Amino acid sequence: MSDTSSTQPSAQRVLALYATMWRIRAFEEAAERASNEGLIMGAAHLSIGQEAVAAGICGNLRRSDLITSTHRGHGHTIAKGADARAMMRELFGRKGGTSDGKGGSMHIADFSVGMLGANGIVAAGIPIAAGAAQAKRLLGEDTVVACFFGDGAVNRGPFLEGLNWTRIYDLPVLFVCEDNRYAAKTRTDAMTGGPGPAARAESLGVPTHVVDGNDIVAIDTLTGRLVEEMRAGAGPQFIHALTYRQKGHTASDPGTARPADEIASFLDHDPMHLARKFLSGNGVAAGDIDAIEADARVEMAAAFDLAKETPWPEAALASTDVQDIGGPA
Repeated sequence: MSDTSSTQPSAQRVLALYATMWRIRAFEEAAERASNEGLIMGAAHLSIGQEAVAAGICGNLRRSDLITSTHRGHGHTIAKGADARAMMRELFGRKGGTSDGKGGSMHIADFSVGMLGANGIVAAGIPIAAGAAQAKRLLGEDTVVACFFGDGAVNRGPFLEGLNWTRIYDLPVLFVCEDNRYAAKTRTDAMTGGPGPAARAESLGVPTHVVDGNDIVAIDTLTGRLVEEMRAGAGPQFIHALTYRQKGHTASDPGTARPADEIASFLDHDPMHLARKFLSGNGVAAGDIDAIEADARVEMAAAFDLAKETPWPEAALASTDVQDIGGPA
């Protein structure tokens, strides 16, 4: 088990990652508003408080690299390069969404940027990531696959199957356990036997790395090193990113199941605050930092308005992208 190295990214590098983080947060705040106004059909799971994980991991991937995500996948999708306007239309179920409105929030995907899909089934992205990595190896490509999943996923069968498969075949899958401490409304440590996610990965021979998931500098430094090693043949790696979900399980959940003092303690460790402190301490002007947030809010407000004005998709689109296995015998 290891932590990050001592090499730090430049202030300009962190500023760019900070911009991604704010684009994620502003998108999530707009999605929360849309949910409250009844514009999103079904549940929307927000990643407010977890932005550094998505930005730090995806910021070290190529466009041709792949990711799989969870039901809380908006941030990963934005960080991988998807168009926020198309994403917002997807959440609204409108024409021009990333899947023409058929996937919605929990199954958002964008193959054009290597985002293979969010998934409403806990841990379901793990075997998909393993399969994608093996397919790319058979094609002779040096693709890295980043697999995001929550702490609750380590108690599901696909966790064992997926990690075991990638270890046996030394596949370049970067497993990212986005540990926000809760599985829905239940503390994960109350439902997980043994030392936890990292120990389980280590038992399968997958190298593990524990990192502060709210510290964009630490995540970026660690991920950059691991991705380089994986492209050179290091095999699977496991990041246990300790973070905190500031909102409830869904956009409609007030989050009152968690102690107020616990929430307050993590608000003091907000990833935006940590990044801003780094930037200020490394010579970035306050005005330049403030402009990042302002620009993100303007962008996502425009995406919200555009999605709301976009028409519904044609009914014929419902039958596209559906596998035809033929009629009954």
